[in-house]
Amino acid sequence: MSATKSTPKSAPRSALKLAIVGGGSTYTPELIDGFARLRDTLPIGELVLIDPAAERLELIGGLARRIFAKQGHPAVVSTTTDVAAGVADADAVLLQLRVGGQAARHQDETWPLECGCVGQETTGAGGLAKALRTVPVVLDIADTVRRANPDAWIVDFTNPVGIVTRALQEAGHKAVGLCNVAIGFQRKFAAHLGVAPELVRLDHVGLNHLTWERGVTLLDAPGAAGGREVLPELLRDFGKEIADDLHLPQAVVQRLGVVPSYYLRYYYQHDEVVEELKAQGSRAAQVAEIERQLLEMYADPGLDTKPELLGKRGGAFYSEAAVQLIAALLGTDGGTSVQVVNTRNDGVLPFLPDDAVIEVPAEVDAAGVRPLPQRLVEPLYAGLVAAVTSYEHLALDAALRGGRDRVYDALLAHPLVGQFDLADRLTDRLLAHNREHLAWA
Repeated sequence: MSATKSTPKSAPRSALKLAIVGGGSTYTPELIDGFARLRDTLPIGELVLIDPAAERLELIGGLARRIFAKQGHPAVVSTTTDVAAGVADADAVLLQLRVGGQAARHQDETWPLECGCVGQETTGAGGLAKALRTVPVVLDIADTVRRANPDAWIVDFTNPVGIVTRALQEAGHKAVGLCNVAIGFQRKFAAHLGVAPELVRLDHVGLNHLTWERGVTLLDAPGAAGGREVLPELLRDFGKEIADDLHLPQAVVQRLGVVPSYYLRYYYQHDEVVEELKAQGSRAAQVAEIERQLLEMYADPGLDTKPELLGKRGGAFYSEAAVQLIAALLGTDGGTSVQVVNTRNDGVLPFLPDDAVIEVPAEVDAAGVRPLPQRLVEPLYAGLVAAVTSYEHLALDAALRGGRDRVYDALLAHPLVGQFDLADRLTDRLLAHNREHLAWA
């Protein structure tokens, strides 16, 4: 079955079953809150949280039940450590796992700095390490989903989303990837303009964590055709706020005339970011402390709302994006919507291979995901997109087949590495820090 198309069901089920693999994440209450608030869009009858960490899973499950109860949501929440049992009969399965936990993330963010490279969990050498640990685990889970329920959609939040989604689609799974960068920009631009988010449409193009907003259209009504281009107006009136939010110089953003994602900073200001990261310590250490505090809060039987502290955990607007995407895929929103997703290229960006996974607006409904045609991508951006796509191809090959040489090749191809000696040193460190997670190492 195609990874991006499905035969529409004759009628959407009135009460859906969703499963979240990685349901023991401290982030899960953000999703629960979104499911509760938007229950008219996505009518859930059963939610299963799946995680190997049973004790943590029970804390999250208890809070999920209290959030649903407080908001009058009728869904039954269950928990399990058994993936096959949890995904059985599910209409959609959400993947939000972190192989190795925050400890592995801390390593991803530190050992590349020893070589003068960005230490980050989705970009550069750290991102490759995460991909190597993650892809085999995700594919095992996806095989379990397919055996238990071949009609279920798999929605991947797991980073690196582009590589993981490509692995899923190449293995023939009915999968699509989702990131919160686009919806975050939509909400911020809408706030600047003083309009509802549904009136803002983005010209969003690139790869996961490597995208640019080349246009912003203000619509007359949600879903309407036409509209007015307002990106120059946004850059004129709110350029400083936008640049500050990206941690980029305003002059650079004005010069480009587009809004790059935050992750472009790792390319545009690599050396400066390396020095910052050396000075400030890992994000993983900060998140670990936030998670410790959150778990203490979640254990309180009186807590029945997501705590404000969860906002510091990251992933803003993920719940809204998830609800919109799943509702469209399962046909509960009543039609076709346009959403930014990670899906197969299939000629949309002609300078990339068809099997590349790109992040662009797409039509989404019960028939599947269809990326919209894109205007020519300017050379200033296309060159970097093509280079990172080649890296992602090699990274996936290394994740699927293992071997030091494949890891080395992927690092050598990455625009943030690209030197023989540097790739060699990074390969040694990557393997040394990840042997327990790599069966072939």
